[in-house]
Amino acid sequence: MKPLSRILRGAALLLGSLALLSGCGGGDSDTTATASTGTLKLSITDAPACGYDNVFITVKEIRVHQSEDAVDGDEGWQTIPVIDAPRRIDLLELTNGVLEELGQTVLPAGKYTQMRLLLADNDDILLANSIVLSDSKNEIPLKTPSGQQSGIKMNVDIMVERNTVADFVLDFDACKSVVKAGSSGQYLLKPVISVIPVITAAGQRIVGYLDAATLGGDTLVSAQDGGVVVKSTVPAADGRFVLYPVVPGTYDVVIVSAAKATAVITGVPVTTTEFTYLGSVTARIPLAPSDTHDATGIVSLDGSVSDTGATVRALQALHNGPTIEVASEAVDASNGVYGFTLPIASPRITAYLGVNPLSVIFPPDSDDPVLTAAGKYRLEASIEGLVPKTADIDLLGGDVATNFGFVTP
Repeated sequence: MKPLSRILRGAALLLGSLALLSGCGGGDSDTTATASTGTLKLSITDAPACGYDNVFITVKEIRVHQSEDAVDGDEGWQTIPVIDAPRRIDLLELTNGVLEELGQTVLPAGKYTQMRLLLADNDDILLANSIVLSDSKNEIPLKTPSGQQSGIKMNVDIMVERNTVADFVLDFDACKSVVKAGSSGQYLLKPVISVIPVITAAGQRIVGYLDAATLGGDTLVSAQDGGVVVKSTVPAADGRFVLYPVVPGTYDVVIVSAAKATAVITGVPVTTTEFTYLGSVTARIPLAPSDTHDATGIVSLDGSVSDTGATVRALQALHNGPTIEVASEAVDASNGVYGFTLPIASPRITAYLGVNPLSVIFPPDSDDPVLTAAGKYRLEASIEGLVPKTADIDLLGGDVATNFGFVTP
């Protein structure tokens, strides 16, 4: 895979928007709240950003409003004071379930449908938002979105109940939020954030153990629902990983690693009452080797490859199993290029084994060369507001180039 292809995994097209899961987090009521108020508490965590040593953002302020159409100057805005604002945060220190509190405030109880995230600008604070590439120690500024002065507008759906603490985590996906701009040496910050309710510290957590001896490079672990990533992380050097917080439900856990066959654990439960363990210290999840081939191409909009905001995903439909996302990335902002290096061996799949399994065995999805998903992928290109385009490819015969052309209606 190209050095940044896994870094830029995901959808930059969601500029300034949040995929928000509504609900009310746990916690004791705030002593300063009244019968008509509640408390909104916000923390931040990070999805993985493989290929960077640091991803810095500087948060100045967060505001919420009960109207999604409210504009600057309207009454009703509520500010969540950010601790030690302006606060410079290295997102890469917040992986594997690590949270950092941003702040909290008492505000009128009710439903809030708009949030504004205000980041400091590099013109105001030297390198307020920046990255450090893993192959270079130079700090590179991130260009922030236009309109940053009033904050990045996000449509949300969050309920603050009376006399309770609504506890939420902003999952800032550094991989999806950083977009390369061709050979210019510039990188763009296009925030992609999901907001996840923290109901309890007793659960909402998947803890797993990979066999460190079988890991490849750029290992990524994700919890997926119907082929959509809801939470992801990179394992520690010893193979341990933590997905937290995860909304209670049942998920497929997908493990991808360079030059390794994709491994899938289906039916993984997440509850509010206990941690979910995958493998153990003594029964670790192994990964099998795999040859790879490249899936590359260009995405254009109305004949132009510049600033399309497109995203491309590589999906795989397992035989008698789920459809999973194996890779995704935002296309290059200047030339529309995307590129994945994908395994061609049969994906490995097993059902959730429960607590303390004696061993973890991943058989191929099928031994039948016709039925197996080995080398077979569906590429899905998306641009906000337009119908996605797909293409089925087979990498068993070698590298494949696939271009997507969109036309504005």
